[in-house]
Amino acid sequence: MDQIALATDFAVIVVAATTIGFVAKQTGQPTIIAYILTGLLLGPVFLDVVTEEGLVELMAELGLGFLLFLLGIKMRFDDIRNILRPIVTIAVWQTVLQTALAFAVAYVLGFTLVETVVIALATVFGATPIIVKVLTDKDEITALPGKIDVGVLIVQDIYLVFVLAMLSAGGLTSVADVGLTLVTITVMMSSIALFSLASSRYLLPGLFRRIADDKDVFFVIAIAWAFLFIVVSEGLDLSIEVGAFLAGISLAQLPYSKELEERIAPITDFFILVFFASIGLRLAADDLLAYWVEAVVASAVLMIGNFWIMFYLIDREDFSVETSFLGSINMVQVSEFSLVVGGIAVAQGFVDTPVLGYLSLMALLTMTLSTYVINYNHAIYDRVEPWFARFEGEGKGDVSLPEYRDHAVAIGYDEITERALPRLKERYGEVVVIDRRTDHIERLREEGEYESVYGDFKHGEIRKAAGLKRADFVLSSTVQPELNERLLGEVSAGTIVFCEAERIDDAERLYDLGADYVILSTHLTGEKLAAYLESYFDDREAFEAAIGEDVRRIRRGGIDG
Repeated sequence: MDQIALATDFAVIVVAATTIGFVAKQTGQPTIIAYILTGLLLGPVFLDVVTEEGLVELMAELGLGFLLFLLGIKMRFDDIRNILRPIVTIAVWQTVLQTALAFAVAYVLGFTLVETVVIALATVFGATPIIVKVLTDKDEITALPGKIDVGVLIVQDIYLVFVLAMLSAGGLTSVADVGLTLVTITVMMSSIALFSLASSRYLLPGLFRRIADDKDVFFVIAIAWAFLFIVVSEGLDLSIEVGAFLAGISLAQLPYSKELEERIAPITDFFILVFFASIGLRLAADDLLAYWVEAVVASAVLMIGNFWIMFYLIDREDFSVETSFLGSINMVQVSEFSLVVGGIAVAQGFVDTPVLGYLSLMALLTMTLSTYVINYNHAIYDRVEPWFARFEGEGKGDVSLPEYRDHAVAIGYDEITERALPRLKERYGEVVVIDRRTDHIERLREEGEYESVYGDFKHGEIRKAAGLKRADFVLSSTVQPELNERLLGEVSAGTIVFCEAERIDDAERLYDLGADYVILSTHLTGEKLAAYLESYFDDREAFEAAIGEDVRRIRRGGIDG
């Protein structure tokens, strides 16, 4: 019966969150707010019909783990190498200054010294799920402000592991105990990180090269890799988020990472729905309102203070004012991790449950507001840009992150595209080939003439990785009408598009949608066959000469398979 009740709770959450999320989507509201609202409605604050226990708690924890796994898969070292030093500097000072600000605010509001320390430790973190989810939905996670924020969040997550470990070890009574605990955590995390990096270089490339063409096995192995790190981290008393993130980083260095992103995103979205709903389920009405005035005041002060701390730190690294503003305004909230830190502090007897309610209300208020702020960050910047122009100065500018622009994209690597690639490279300088066969990708990488992206063109992450919207020319060798129609609907207005079709009506449709030229391979083959037959019957010598060049071309070889 208990298992049935757990399954029922889970089903109620999913159905309610989906319904409220649909309404939010239709009215232009962030779905994350809808999921948190679901938890509030179903939990102790209102209806009290579902509890965060058993299956719900497990799914919520997996949701956060998969979100960090997906975040890790996005973190290619080549993409952040140029901004690694400033990110670490920003993250370290941000942690110090925001902890000091949170400490000062809590102390002024009248909390005891121990309560103030716990509150300061709990409120320094940015809301990783909110920031990553909203920026990913807006396609800004790989932009410079997004990479700065993600880098800071990673450092915060590492710091969080130490905070959780220290609070959980309630028996620490001396400096030696504290030092030993810190050293132990550092050694364990470093060991997992080194294994992750070594695997990405020596183990995973060969493994995924053999299985990448089998979509089902490809997906299962990736998920199994994530759970391997989660189990190891759990066994070492580290958070599963750290293990999942390190597993993602090891996979991110592979040429197949973009395809993995696309395949893992749906399951992550499902789990994250439960995670955000569980935030609302954790809150109790009495505790939530115990310090509601203090929570409102602290939320306002911390959101403003956190913005200016981040803005100062990013601006100090000589990034542009726009990057400093966007990177700062994305990081103004108190994280859901404050509930985790507060919960452990309550369990260890450091603080009482009303303090947890204070942290919960702050997290709820700031996460809700920041979701809207991040959604409209560019619009906000446009309004305040004249005032912030005073921070402009000589020498300030953004690091150029690697991206394709004004290039050519070839979809599929076959006899048609192979012959066109040299001419495209000559004309556009840079050519990116999208293909879902590992042997083709390996061949392209060995030759080194053209850039390549492994994956299926129908997946959005693959198209983003190839810079489709910034391309000047696209050559598609797929004959699937729906893919070519999607291509024509996504490219920029000035992009030249050559694509392929099997049927006349498909070609007409593609021309109507804006294709510059449609290759009718079967039609052209039929015409050439008719011409050859006529030549064969009327002039055998001319026929032999005509097919001679075809035979020589075949014998020179083309693409295998």
